[in-house]
Amino acid sequence: MGDMQLQENLHLAPTPAGAFYCCASAEQDPARRLLQSLFRQSESPLLGEINLEDWSGQSGDDATALLYHMQEQSLVQGLDKAQSCPEGPLEEVLPFLLPALSADGKALLADDQGFYVASSGFPHEAAEELAALSASLGLLHKRHRSLLNKNLGYQANAWTLGDAAGNSQIGFWPLFVGEQRFSLVIGGLPCFNHRSFTRLVWSLGVRYGESPGANSRDEIPTKQDIQSHS
Repeated sequence: MGDMQLQENLHLAPTPAGAFYCCASAEQDPARRLLQSLFRQSESPLLGEINLEDWSGQSGDDATALLYHMQEQSLVQGLDKAQSCPEGPLEEVLPFLLPALSADGKALLADDQGFYVASSGFPHEAAEELAALSASLGLLHKRHRSLLNKNLGYQANAWTLGDAAGNSQIGFWPLFVGEQRFSLVIGGLPCFNHRSFTRLVWSLGVRYGESPGANSRDEIPTKQDIQSHS
């Protein structure tokens, strides 16, 4: 890995896949720490070795190798121009981002107490009840996490109601940001591979993200790890 060099004059930014991996679990690893660090910035930063080491908890060639593997897994990208996080209160930003996350234009974001922050496409009464349901499902998953995630090896944390073809009619997707756990409730098929999802996670990261701890002995995620959270 010693022949790897960082390309200068590029701004480092997460992809939608990187945004999903970043907040799909509360578990920490170098890749997730790096993504969380990027999502705490108000503007996509210029790539620099010092920042890369600080943010990932890796050093030298290990930090460069981590970035290389993250690019291979399409978790990050280099941009010629910096991007900026959406500004303004979440209640004003989210209504412009949520509709694109659902094939039916129905989505809402709720906190872990069961209150919705913003909603699109759901009637107010339904949004309130779905937000409360998302909190109950979070507690249910936490209660049975040992069975689902450890004994059975299911790494996903989302709950969905499926139709006869197995397609999601409505899904409850946890978003772990700093010490906060949000729920993204999506009616119809989710559309996570969209710029709006990255900007949603970014908006939450700037406001609620906290500096993750470092542990250089953690493993770099594989393609199977990333897909298991999808």
